[in-house]
Amino acid sequence: MAKLAIIGGTGLTRLDELKVERREMVKTPFGAPSCPLVFGTVNDVPIVFLSRHGNRQSIPAHMVNYCANIWALHSVGVERVIAVGVVGAIDDECKVGNIVVPDQIIDYTVGRNSSFEGNDFEGVSYTDFSYPYNDALRQSIIKAGERASVSIIDHGTYGASSGPRLETVAEIHRMERDGCSIVGMSGMPEASLARELSLDYACCAVVVNPAAGKGDGPIDIEQWKSATVSGMASAQSLLQETLASI
Repeated sequence: MAKLAIIGGTGLTRLDELKVERREMVKTPFGAPSCPLVFGTVNDVPIVFLSRHGNRQSIPAHMVNYCANIWALHSVGVERVIAVGVVGAIDDECKVGNIVVPDQIIDYTVGRNSSFEGNDFEGVSYTDFSYPYNDALRQSIIKAGERASVSIIDHGTYGASSGPRLETVAEIHRMERDGCSIVGMSGMPEASLARELSLDYACCAVVVNPAAGKGDGPIDIEQWKSATVSGMASAQSLLQETLASI
């Protein structure tokens, strides 16, 4: 049984080295996940792959059924999750092409179903979220990046925005004052839901553009798309090296 899952974000709908064994659409109490789970192996390591935005990349971040995605992975025996996504750079240390492995997160999203808790439980269940990412899994990714000669930044705070629009300059200035290094749209509630189910969770955040007001002008969407393609190629190399060491 595969105990490790990869969640692919924008630009990552499949793993090049994945030897597919089967696909399964998993039913959950929270509805359907973004797409069928793909079971297979990479470097003889059994994994489950899930494309966060669907196989056609047609589900924007604010409409992803995060509860169904995380529950589906948990229900098939997954214990560790590596999540990949694209982000904008706020901190000057972060450059286009870098992969940031954040150690903290700030949630600016609104209107998302952010917990498995409902109205039919007795009492309130509290989840410690002081350190949102599993450090052992983070270190595995960081060390793999060094071996694969991938440009890794081994720390940072992920600012999670609602999307689908990109942020204003003023919003980025606020995030910068709050201590955010990068900004993305899919980091929450994915990370906190994983914690609720006691899944080890870490993030590979691929920097594809300077955030609003951090570049020379408005964000160039065509350059953003091009950077996503090259960035996900680096992410593939990083994932392969990470899996080889597990």
